[in-house]
Amino acid sequence: METWTELREIQPRIINLLVRTIEKGRLAHAYLFEGTRGTGKKKVALHLAKSFFCGQKKGTDPCLECPDCKRIEHGNHPDVHLIEPDGQSIKKHQVEHLQKEFSYRGVESAKKVYIVNHADLMTVGAANSILKFLEEPASQTLAILLTEQGSKVLPTIHSRSQNLTFAPLLRDTFIKKLIEDGNSSTISSLLASLTTSYEGAKQMLEGDWIAQARSVVIQLMEEVYTRPSQVLFTLQEKWLPLFKDKTEQEIGLDMILLWLRDLMYTKVGKIDSLTYVDQQNKLEQQALSSSQDVLSRKMSAVLQAKRHLSANVNPQLLMEKLLLNIQEG
Repeated sequence: METWTELREIQPRIINLLVRTIEKGRLAHAYLFEGTRGTGKKKVALHLAKSFFCGQKKGTDPCLECPDCKRIEHGNHPDVHLIEPDGQSIKKHQVEHLQKEFSYRGVESAKKVYIVNHADLMTVGAANSILKFLEEPASQTLAILLTEQGSKVLPTIHSRSQNLTFAPLLRDTFIKKLIEDGNSSTISSLLASLTTSYEGAKQMLEGDWIAQARSVVIQLMEEVYTRPSQVLFTLQEKWLPLFKDKTEQEIGLDMILLWLRDLMYTKVGKIDSLTYVDQQNKLEQQALSSSQDVLSRKMSAVLQAKRHLSANVNPQLLMEKLLLNIQEG
């Protein structure tokens, strides 16, 4: 169970604002938390609910030990309601059920909290129904709406909520969290360069795909520079069987782009910024053979390949052309 201090490491601006608001006793009646997956929106919402209910707070921090805190943590507090999508959307009947629940007095106090996860997936009927709560808030009701796509939430909901945008996780914080989860520093560094979403990183970690992909990219880049006659064989035997669908191919191109960026960083002495942290010797050797202008052209070729991939160009032909462009500089 996190404290505000621990959550501040993930979202310093958001947590500082909420803590000051709690200190002054000026919580808004409704919040809209917007941010990509894995940025801590739901954790912050639940912790805010604990602070709202806890009668034994230590400053602004909920005690985490009282019945209110423990029941919120375990998802069974009678006056904290979480609405999740029913299938592909949040439907009107779910909001109507919430309205019915809110028509009763709180089980143990007059306080109530409702959290709407994926608020952008509310149907028009559900969104219009939720507006009633936002337009006529009860004095001790707290609404927290969570979304990854704020532009898809009704403007009237935006205008009746305090909007807080959650920033992507800081790179160092992200890497630390991934390592704490049992991942190697090399894989964690790569993932933090590929995505700012913790959930997105977890998806890439399924199976051993990301580790295999990393090895193939390193091998392919080494061959581009030292064994060019081997490149097409490696492409055929290792790259194509591993990077099968468009999403995997896009990730593969991003990994090549990160390698070229590491070469640029190596040339300008930004060693602390490397993604392929364990490949410094290879990067230093390869950086000697390319100027910054040449590396810029190679990176542009990768970006062009990504655009062509989106246009459904044959992936094998695309990769053959890209690798030739990288070889020729």
